[in-house]
Amino acid sequence: MLRLYRFPEDRAALQDQLHRSVTVDASVQSAVDDILYHVRHHGDRAVRDYTERFQGISLSSMFVASEEIDAARANADPEFVALLEEAYANIMRFHQHEVEKSFFYEADGGVLLGQRVTPMEKALLYVPGGKASYPSSLLMNAAPATVAGVNDMFVTTPCDAFGAVNPDILVAASVAGIRSVYKLGGAQAIAAFAYGTETIPKVDIITGPGNKYVALAKKQVFGHVSIDSIAGPSEVVIIADEFANPEFIVLDMFAQAEHDPDASSVLITTSATLAAAVQKHGETRLLTMLRQDIIAQSLQHNGAIVLVQSLEEACIVSDMIAPEHLELHVNHPWDILPQLHHAGAIFMGEYSCETVGDYFAGPNHTLPTSGTARFFSPLSVRDFVKHTSIISYSKKQLQHTGEKIAAFADREGLQAHAEAVRARLRAL
Repeated sequence: MLRLYRFPEDRAALQDQLHRSVTVDASVQSAVDDILYHVRHHGDRAVRDYTERFQGISLSSMFVASEEIDAARANADPEFVALLEEAYANIMRFHQHEVEKSFFYEADGGVLLGQRVTPMEKALLYVPGGKASYPSSLLMNAAPATVAGVNDMFVTTPCDAFGAVNPDILVAASVAGIRSVYKLGGAQAIAAFAYGTETIPKVDIITGPGNKYVALAKKQVFGHVSIDSIAGPSEVVIIADEFANPEFIVLDMFAQAEHDPDASSVLITTSATLAAAVQKHGETRLLTMLRQDIIAQSLQHNGAIVLVQSLEEACIVSDMIAPEHLELHVNHPWDILPQLHHAGAIFMGEYSCETVGDYFAGPNHTLPTSGTARFFSPLSVRDFVKHTSIISYSKKQLQHTGEKIAAFADREGLQAHAEAVRARLRAL
C-alpha cells in the first residue's frame, strides 16, 4: 500500500515520488483561458452558459435569496448550528491576534513617516462544492476577512442540477453573517468576480480552495484582483518516533488520502518496527473505509514511508517536502520544532490531529500546498488588508537633504526627478 524509502540512500527516488507542483496540463490551461476570455467580454451571458454546461442548470437567478438562507438556518439541526457557532468563535478569536495597527513616527527635521493599514473593500470567498460540501471552508475564509474589516463579502459555491445550494453552506453563511451568496462554481465564477459583470460585482481579493480549474483561474486573474494562494491537493507529513501509536498515524494518513487520489500522505519515522505496524494496520483498516478506493489510489501514487536514522534527519526530509500539514507524533515535539522551517501548519503531539485544525481549534485551515509553504503562509487577516506608506516632509528637511536626493536622481539619469526637488529648493 505504501512504498518504503530509506533516507538518505533513496533520496532521489523519494523526491521523484513526492514531487508536487502547481502546473497543469495544456487542456486545462486552454479551457480556463477560454472561460476567462468569454466571461470578461460577455459577462452574465457567458457565466450562465458555462453554468448550464458544467453544473447542468439554467439559472433564472445566480443569487441565493435571503429567504433560502433563513430557511436553511431554521431547518438546521440545532446541535449543528451550535457547533458551527462555537467553531466560528474559535476561528475569530485566533485571527483577532493577527490584527495589525497603523504606525507613525517623527524623524529629523519635522518629518512624519508612517504606514496606514486599511481593509480591502470587497472580497469573494470561494467555497468548493460538487462531490461534498465544506461549510468549514466558508468559516475559515469569513473569519479573517471579518476581523480585517472587509465591508462587502460575497460567497460563491456550486449549486446542484436543481439550482439548490447545499443547506449546510447556507447555515455557515448565516453564522458568519454573510447574506450575499451566489450559486456559481468553477473558473467562470472566478472570472465573474475578478472582472465584474452586469450583475456580479468586481472584488478586490478572491480566496478559498477549489479544483484545478479554479486554482488556475485564480492564478490567471491575479493582478486584476489579489488572491490568497494557488491551492493544490491536500497533503500531510507525519514525523513519528518509536513510541507513536500506529492507529493514530494510519487514520491521519487516511484523513488526507480520502480527499482526493492526488492527495499526499507521508510518514517519516526512526522506527522500522513502527513502519511495519503502520503498513499492517493500514491494510486492515482500509477495508473498513467508505472511501477506500480513493484512499488506496492516493497512498499508492502519492504516499510513502520514509525511514531515517534520527529525528534531525526527519526534519530535513520534512523541510524537503514543505508540507501543508505537519504532525509531530514524538515524545518531545517542542524539542524538534526549531529544526522545522517549512510547513503550512504544525500539529504538536499525537493528540493534536490535523482534523482538530480543519474544523475547530482556530488557526486557519486554508494552507499552502505543493511545497509552497517555503514562501506562502496560511490565510490570515493580513491577506485582507493593504498597507499605505505615509510621507510628510518638511521644508526644513528638504532644504537639508534636497540636493543629496537630486544627486541620487541625477545618478539614475532621471532629470525630472532631480528638477522636481531643485525647483522646491529654489523656492525656499
